[in-house]
Amino acid sequence: MTQTLLSAKNVTRRFGGLVAIDNVSVDLDRGQVHAVIGTNGAGKSTLINVLSGEIPPNEGSIIMNGTDITRWPQPNRARAGLGRSYQRTTIFPTLTVHENCRLSAQAKHQKFWSWATPAKNCRISNEAADRALELTGLAEYADHTAGLLSHGGKRQLEIAMCLATHPTVLLLDEPLAGMGAEETDRMLDLLDSLKKEHAILLVEHDMDAVFRISDLITVMVNGTVIAHGDPEAIRTNHEVQTAYLGEDE
Repeated sequence: MTQTLLSAKNVTRRFGGLVAIDNVSVDLDRGQVHAVIGTNGAGKSTLINVLSGEIPPNEGSIIMNGTDITRWPQPNRARAGLGRSYQRTTIFPTLTVHENCRLSAQAKHQKFWSWATPAKNCRISNEAADRALELTGLAEYADHTAGLLSHGGKRQLEIAMCLATHPTVLLLDEPLAGMGAEETDRMLDLLDSLKKEHAILLVEHDMDAVFRISDLITVMVNGTVIAHGDPEAIRTNHEVQTAYLGEDE
């Protein structure tokens, strides 16, 4: 039996006269990878930005673990267990892999009262960083400079930085972008292992990867949802074939 960790209901976001997402609803359940696909401009990244709290919706509601977080700012959502990655790699390239994760953990476990204690000595943050690196297969690179990782390694590190904050929900914006076949395989194996304890929303353009890893797929066109279902239902949906997959019968 699935557990819904994040639920968006009838969410709309406008930018002036442009309706970027229009009456969109989506449920993210523990144990599932829920992919959102669509052409450029479909509203996928705007949806992630609304869910993560970067921008507020004009209409609709967002519920996380039974609590209405619609008006919560991004830091509050992050501390409540919402993690996200971005289309562009966002790491601290001159720091070590472990330091990147420790800094993320410190954002969750802030200790303003111990300002005289070096941050690197924080046991809770270091343990969270160690755990995140183990989960993502990066433990052996802990002391490596982050900027020297491969492209795929940097994307894994971004997810490790999310995991260091102990999230229950992961919003991943094109984590496979620019990866080769071997790196893609490693990332998909990672996502498959993470979904057991997390609800994962995946925005991705690699359709082979989407159909391989996803449990559910939502298809967006011009800010609206045109289809929702399991991979096979989406693969055989005529409207999806015409509007997105470029097929017409």
